[in-house]
Amino acid sequence: MVGFLIAAPVGPVGLLCIRRALADGRGAAFIAGLGAAVADTFYGAVAGLGLTLISDFLMRYRDPLSIIGAVFLLVLGWRAWKSPPPTLRCAEGAAHLGLLKDFTVTLSITLTNPATILAFMAVFASLGAIHPGDDPLHSTLMIIGVFIGSALWWLTLSALASAVRHRFTERWLSHLNQASGGLLVLSAVGILLSVWW
Repeated sequence: MVGFLIAAPVGPVGLLCIRRALADGRGAAFIAGLGAAVADTFYGAVAGLGLTLISDFLMRYRDPLSIIGAVFLLVLGWRAWKSPPPTLRCAEGAAHLGLLKDFTVTLSITLTNPATILAFMAVFASLGAIHPGDDPLHSTLMIIGVFIGSALWWLTLSALASAVRHRFTERWLSHLNQASGGLLVLSAVGILLSVWW
């Protein structure tokens, strides 16, 4: 539940996943979402296991990490805005050469968002999910649960977006491209303003 709920809000990674589903289908979108699931699992492990060395480092360099993430989103948003709309690939199982790139992009965006670790810390603290000295098996199962929950969200989102992909015309895809590019840029501006504020 924790992994699913933290992954569920549709932000920049969700937009990228939806765009990938519309362009390349469910499989490519799910692989892109798995990048975010791996990052969520990392942050879940840091928060859940109380790895203070890593969490202190992330909090100390929160602003620079946020700025890196914002710049990354600005570039992605600008490219999405300027690029032609994605064309629908006919074969769902067709090889997509950018799968590793898609995975890496979502992994990077999620890892450069230290707010994710704060969300996990808050959820784990409120649930009392993991305590120091817990059985290692219990802790491991909790972390695996975060990954499964997050991956389940990305599977759901990619399946829903893929189910409606053939209803989009070229014109709608063009509007969607510009809208998603604009939202990515706005997300980046919001992050930069929060750092500055």
